[in-house]
Amino acid sequence: MTSVAARPGRVNEDFAGAVPTAAVLIDGAGIPGSESTCRHGVAWYAGRLGGGLLGLLSLVPDRGLPELLADAIEQVTDDHRDTCDVAAPIAPSATVAVLRVSDGLLEYLVLGDSFLVLDGADGVPLVVSDPREVIISRSFLPALVASPEGSEEYHRVLRDLRAHRNRPGGFWVAKNDPRAADEAVTGSCPIRGLTAAALLSNGASRIVDRFGVTDWPGAMALLASSGPAEVVRRVRQAEARHGVAADDATIVYLTGLGERMGSAPGAVRDGR
Repeated sequence: MTSVAARPGRVNEDFAGAVPTAAVLIDGAGIPGSESTCRHGVAWYAGRLGGGLLGLLSLVPDRGLPELLADAIEQVTDDHRDTCDVAAPIAPSATVAVLRVSDGLLEYLVLGDSFLVLDGADGVPLVVSDPREVIISRSFLPALVASPEGSEEYHRVLRDLRAHRNRPGGFWVAKNDPRAADEAVTGSCPIRGLTAAALLSNGASRIVDRFGVTDWPGAMALLASSGPAEVVRRVRQAEARHGVAADDATIVYLTGLGERMGSAPGAVRDGR
């Protein structure tokens, strides 16, 4: 696992962790001013949601991933609903990617614009994503490009975009409503024949979907040869080359799925 903040000295608002049968990636989201709605902050929300979900994945193996995510959202909301305005549009939220090995199957869930990639022996990865936010964002892109990043106009456009969040016809993320979990992209496939899997925050998936440094087969080959840190290094190079502000970048990369997951005696967790 590799998780790198957007820049030195900035709090990393991503979370990544694993237990013997599952892995979780959380990409926290917030905009300036959210401190007025939640005293804890985005990093706290992401870490609390990810830690709670990992615990549920360990202790409740017989329930579906959307149910477990809904419970985790409810738990973290309960943790701060008495002190924070959890329903405010700019309150902390997060995207989620999860995979779990169970009875010879690899189950997965993606909510929001994180990515999950499954690599097989044929070298053609299965890429799982939730494109709704990207699709809706296209109509706001001209105004965002025309506004200086960080300006009041820029943040106004972001607020307008986020008004489409967690509503029918919009896009869905983890926030304060556990029903968002029912909107996640889910599926499963036999673990036999899978060689590797990767969870990527949208700050890391830029290597393919924004900058086109490589394609998904190339990204998985780079992970296999050089590991997650090299992928993030190349993302940072591309951001600098294109003059694009960096984002927190997190990757969970798994190999030997059939041999390791479900049999390891301990747990590994990686955060900030």
